[in-house]
Amino acid sequence: MTGFEQGVRFFSLFGAVCFVLGLHLMNSPATARRGNQVSAFGMFVAIVATIVDVAHGGSMNSTRWIVLILGSLVGAAVGLYSARKIAMTAMPQLVSLFNAVGGGAAALIAIADYNLDPHLPAGTATATILDTVIGCATFSGSLLAAAKLQGYLSQPVTFAGSRYASTVALALAVAGGGWVIAGAHSIGVLVGVAVVALAFGILMVLPIGGADMPVVISLLNAFTGTAVAMAGFVLGNPILVVAGALVGASGSILTKLMADAMNRSIFNIIAGGFGTGGSAPIEAGPGGGTVRATAADDVALQLAYAQKVIVVPGYGLAAAQAQHELRELAALLEERGVDVSYAIHPVAGRMPGHMNVLLAEANVPYDQLKEMDEINPEFDRTDVALVVGANDVTNPAARRPGNAVSGMPILDVDHAKSIIVIKRSMASGYAGIDNDLYTDPKTSMYFSDAKKGLATLVAATKTLVA
Repeated sequence: MTGFEQGVRFFSLFGAVCFVLGLHLMNSPATARRGNQVSAFGMFVAIVATIVDVAHGGSMNSTRWIVLILGSLVGAAVGLYSARKIAMTAMPQLVSLFNAVGGGAAALIAIADYNLDPHLPAGTATATILDTVIGCATFSGSLLAAAKLQGYLSQPVTFAGSRYASTVALALAVAGGGWVIAGAHSIGVLVGVAVVALAFGILMVLPIGGADMPVVISLLNAFTGTAVAMAGFVLGNPILVVAGALVGASGSILTKLMADAMNRSIFNIIAGGFGTGGSAPIEAGPGGGTVRATAADDVALQLAYAQKVIVVPGYGLAAAQAQHELRELAALLEERGVDVSYAIHPVAGRMPGHMNVLLAEANVPYDQLKEMDEINPEFDRTDVALVVGANDVTNPAARRPGNAVSGMPILDVDHAKSIIVIKRSMASGYAGIDNDLYTDPKTSMYFSDAKKGLATLVAATKTLVA
């Protein structure tokens, strides 16, 4: 190995180390921003090392350099625009699109490399097939997931024989892949594998409902990482192998944790049919109950004279983009000596960590964000629990059998002394059942859009408790 090759390997290894350190720093909200920066720097070093290596190889001509430079500039411009302009409420859709881009790019690498030389050893051919199948399924599945998150096809879509169709598509992909690995030197066969893998991705995501989207995004992210790692084996590029393996492993672990938080298996989630968004028959809680509406002044007085308040944010907060109003209200309460904290359920929102990101954007102190296991014991000594746009993750019906959320770990909001729910209507959540919390004698419903309602509470608090 020449000194030049050693230098390229060294900088590639340095980039991989930055990825590992960056991922470690992302374990805590306090260091997550720094972790992102370290990972981005590692990617920059890896890209520069790759470009230098390609230039030194002598295989580039002017046309290839133009394509490479233009592609890099366009990608950088789109990434910068997305980071600056995309609203936090649209972040799950953006993550899905990024998953699609990663999976699609990895699949194209495998197909292009195979087209150049279809006479591959069995090991490389296996990586090529895995890259193509996983990458194509991720591409189509992630695009469909983004469409669902945007509001198109948000309901689970099933049809007679849909599961058989997905099974057949997967079987065809495996059969075609086995043929290539066995020595079928035909680009047509690989393209056929890619087509059925695209169909499988669509059929896999179609029957999945909105409530399962956080888990699906995490799973597709793991698929993207695995496809990238396979692309690294195809090209013999260790930096792609390391980066892809990190994403694949962390995404797989997160998917398992998210599924556990919903008390459901990953297979059950992929089978689909959960998350009907209110279209399923409504199940009544035991004994029924009466809903009590309240006004802004009453809510403001309760909050202002409480000693401890726990805020429970949900997707309604994100949809209304009301995080800044919530932070302003919390700041007013803190000025009066109220202990304010935030209860974060693992699957609140539309993607893993959605609430953490949203509240961090509004400069909520990291130490006030409490995970479910940490915050649940505190509800028993809480004066007021303020639920903003959260539904299924607070439903006590999860503690009784025979309904769509049975066994799902929830936030113990009903243990608080008083409960205030800010919600636009009595519509059910994605699980399609009534929330027993709303008829709890301790619960008061403040019917309003989250942004408008919180702004009204801020004004009422300033007026009534000057």
